Amino acid sequence: MAQPSLRNWINSSSIYKPAVNRYHLIASLGCPYASRCLIVRTLKGLQDVIGVTIVSPIFAKTSLDPIDEHIGWWFSDPTPEFPECSSDPSGNNFRTLREFYDKFFPGTKRFSVPVLFDKETLTIVNTESAEIMRILNDSFNEFATNPQMDLFPPQLADQINETNQWVYDGLNNGVYKAGLAKTQSDYDFGAKGVFETLDRLENILSQQRYVISPEQITDTDIRVFVSLIRFDEAYFTAFRCNKRRIEDYPNLSNYTRDIYQHPGVAATVNMNHIRNFFFKSFPSVSPFGIVPIGPNY
Repeated sequence: MAQPSLRNWINSSSIYKPAVNRYHLIASLGCPYASRCLIVRTLKGLQDVIGVTIVSPIFAKTSLDPIDEHIGWWFSDPTPEFPECSSDPSGNNFRTLREFYDKFFPGTKRFSVPVLFDKETLTIVNTESAEIMRILNDSFNEFATNPQMDLFPPQLADQINETNQWVYDGLNNGVYKAGLAKTQSDYDFGAKGVFETLDRLENILSQQRYVISPEQITDTDIRVFVSLIRFDEAYFTAFRCNKRRIEDYPNLSNYTRDIYQHPGVAATVNMNHIRNFFFKSFPSVSPFGIVPIGPNY
């Protein structure tokens, strides 16, 4: 008997079949990993196929046990400050995402976004953002309004996978290595990787419009974009990646504006959520939770 998994796929041969309004995505507008799934959903035209719940960008305590100090994602009805948020989509009126996991995948100790949830079987399908991106790209074309867009074309697969690895190591995860470092040497290592990766991307983009293909946006561009759009607002200050801003890179800054202007992408970028997430959800980085005013985006 197969063991329960948080790494399932949706396709015609799976128990999880493609369908309209069967699956629901729980995401954060602050978190880059969740946001990249929202972008793929939008670019493919799946807004009427897969519903979305946006969690609060500010971490809160997830247990009533005074000894349990875990903080994490929680559900919130829309508020004047965060009108994009909504309550638990399972109908159980859970307050926290941890409660959601405890109900539908008990035993796990990681309560992360994104979550792709099956409302029919009441199971969590997948919680790995890279895989959810591929699922949204490949599995719902019969229902998508933009099925011709392929962010992971087979002829570019090897190049995409290879590039995604160094982009993740140096940039996507690199900013966290620097920002959450507890020693000077760890910070130096992380920050060095961040700016080496930015320099490498700047050079690539001096020669072509997109990272992988001169003419076609791919999975890799979405992964790069979600880090670049957060950089000057959050990583530069909160994570101390302050050697240069993205605005100081001519090609990277133009590229970021280019991706932002793709139809639907701007709706997935919310600087209010981004600022509040990075400055109020990481006590080791911003112990007083003071959110800086930031550039005028």
